[in-house]
Amino acid sequence: MLKTFAYQSQEILFFAVRMIRALFSRTIYVSETMEQMYLIGVGSLFLVGLTGVFAGQGFAYAFTVELSDFGATTYLGRIMVIAIVRELGPVLTGLMIAARVASGITAEIGAMKSSNQLDAMVAFGIDPMKKIAVPRLIALVVMLPALTIFCDVIGLLGAYVVAIFITHITSTQFWSAVFDRLIFGNIFVGLLKPVLFSFVIAFVACYKGFTSEGGTKGVGRATTESVVLSSILILVVNFLITKVVFSLIKGYL
Repeated sequence: MLKTFAYQSQEILFFAVRMIRALFSRTIYVSETMEQMYLIGVGSLFLVGLTGVFAGQGFAYAFTVELSDFGATTYLGRIMVIAIVRELGPVLTGLMIAARVASGITAEIGAMKSSNQLDAMVAFGIDPMKKIAVPRLIALVVMLPALTIFCDVIGLLGAYVVAIFITHITSTQFWSAVFDRLIFGNIFVGLLKPVLFSFVIAFVACYKGFTSEGGTKGVGRATTESVVLSSILILVVNFLITKVVFSLIKGYL
C-alpha cells in the first residue's frame, strides 16, 4: 500500500510538471476555458451557498452556547471571521468542489480515453494536455477563490441570523466585531488556500482521467479515487499552509 502511494505520488508530481509547462505554452483554448469557468463557478454556486449557510449557522450556534457561559457573546463575530475566513470557507469549498468537479473531470477525460478520443486528438496534432487539462486548471484557479469568497459571505450571513435571533446581540455588535477581524492576515490565508486547492484538484482529477484503464469500470474506479485523493490532499495542504503561513505572518493576524 505504501509503495503504491509513493509511486502514485511520484507520477502525479511528474504529471503536474507537464501541466504547468503546458500552462505557459502559447496555445490557449479560450472558449474551452470560459466554458469550464461557467460549469465550475456558476454550476457550483447553489452547492457552495447551501454548504456555507448551514455550516455558518451550525458553528455560530455551537460558539454561542460556549460564549454564553462566560458572558462573551459579543465576541461571536470575531470568532466567526476566524473560523470561516481562515478555515471553514476554504476547506468546505475545496471539499465540495473536489466532490463535484474532480469526479466530473476524471469521468469526462476517462470516457474520452476509453473511446479513443484522446488518440484522435494526437493524430490531428492537438495536444490533449493543452486542450483538456490546462483549461480546467485555469478555470479552477480563477473560480475556486471566487467560490470561497461567496461561501465566506454566505457563512457570515448565516452566523448573523443566529446572532440576531438566538444569541440576541445587535447588528452593530456583530458586524463591528466581524470587520474588526477582517485584516490582511486572515484574508491572505483565506485566499491563498483555495488557490493551492485548485492546483491539487486539477492535478489529481486530470491525472486520474488520463491514466484510467479498463473501460467504464476503470473510469468509475478512477473517479472514486480522484475524489478521495483530492479530499485527503486538500486537508493535508490545509494543515501545511496553516502552519507555514501562520509562522511567517503571525504579526498580521
